[in-house]
Amino acid sequence: MSAIGDAVLYLNDPLNWTRTNGLLDRLVEHITISAVATGVAAAIALPLAIWFGHTGRGGAFTIALSNVSRAVPTLALLIVFAVTPIGFGNRATTIALALFAIPPILTNAYVGFREVDRDIVESAGAMGMSPLQVIARVELPLAVPAIMVGLRTAAVQVVATATLAALVGGGGLGAPIVLAFAQQNDGLALAAGFLVAALALLTEVLLVLAARLVTPGPAARRLPRRLRLRTETV
Repeated sequence: MSAIGDAVLYLNDPLNWTRTNGLLDRLVEHITISAVATGVAAAIALPLAIWFGHTGRGGAFTIALSNVSRAVPTLALLIVFAVTPIGFGNRATTIALALFAIPPILTNAYVGFREVDRDIVESAGAMGMSPLQVIARVELPLAVPAIMVGLRTAAVQVVATATLAALVGGGGLGAPIVLAFAQQNDGLALAAGFLVAALALLTEVLLVLAARLVTPGPAARRLPRRLRLRTETV
């Protein structure tokens, strides 16, 4: 039987899903690692991007961080963590993936804030808005599309890369892939790889839908009405 046929049979066997450390356990573990890593990255990157974008500072740092992230692979970080107190396992993978996810979130959010029309920002300040009000009511709504692109890019990359957890004693859907290679089981490897690809695709679709929900129409419509009237007359 072909590897594709073996993969279909493996995925259609309920025991392979429900047994201990089966596909369902590994899927939940994979989602947990990915969600925590992306959440931690967003919690670090978004405040920095908002501040840098609002003040116009940190552009060089953002570009440098983005370039460095492309040069340092996640697997290299995992190897470094292995000889530190962080050690092996899911914790090391989550930290490495969070570091991996910070640059795309930071870069896209920063660009989104910097692309906001400076005339609008200045008009908001002239109306008496505080810096926090300008950020929350003017810049952030206009930057939401770029922010969501960064979150979507980071989340999909993290889901795909989380398979590396199995190489350092962690779990997730990488575990059955590593097992399949050890057993030369092409069907199992294909089945687990299909689940990773499907999860990455589902993540992409869900975040595209989320982006549409938080940006229901042209971003300018979400500006305070008085500010829109003022900028339209400029």
